[in-house]
Amino acid sequence: MSDNSWRDMLAAERMRVDQEFEDRVQSSSFSRQQWGLVMTAVEFDIETPSDPETAQLIADTNSLPSVMDQIEQMDGGSMGGAAGGTGGTAGGGGLLSKLASLLSGGGSGGGERQREAESLAEEYAEQLQERLEKRDRWQSICEQAAEE
Repeated sequence: MSDNSWRDMLAAERMRVDQEFEDRVQSSSFSRQQWGLVMTAVEFDIETPSDPETAQLIADTNSLPSVMDQIEQMDGGSMGGAAGGTGGTAGGGGLLSKLASLLSGGGSGGGERQREAESLAEEYAEQLQERLEKRDRWQSICEQAAEE
């Protein structure tokens, strides 16, 4: 089997959870496209796979900072337009706002949005694990993960 065989086993269930999770994404500050980008940066790991009873599917969000700038750029069209309409300084205000955010600790990609993405990814992992448990697939995935 491949190095990611247990992750490969998640593929079909992830597609179903993606559909079920759509409402949660819509109620967040992320568009579908932005959420898709978030998920490209999230990897799943299993803590203590040798004990399926206590094992937990974890969303590893360590790579999330690498996509947050792109997500913020996607906001540029919609949020930038709204800010420009009220501020009167659309061009300079957007740039100055981004610089102020970076200097004030907003960080690359904005800390608040990143925390929201991390939280959503954790919710997604919980929902995926619940689905796997209900469909009696969790134990076999844990066993495969423990072997690798």
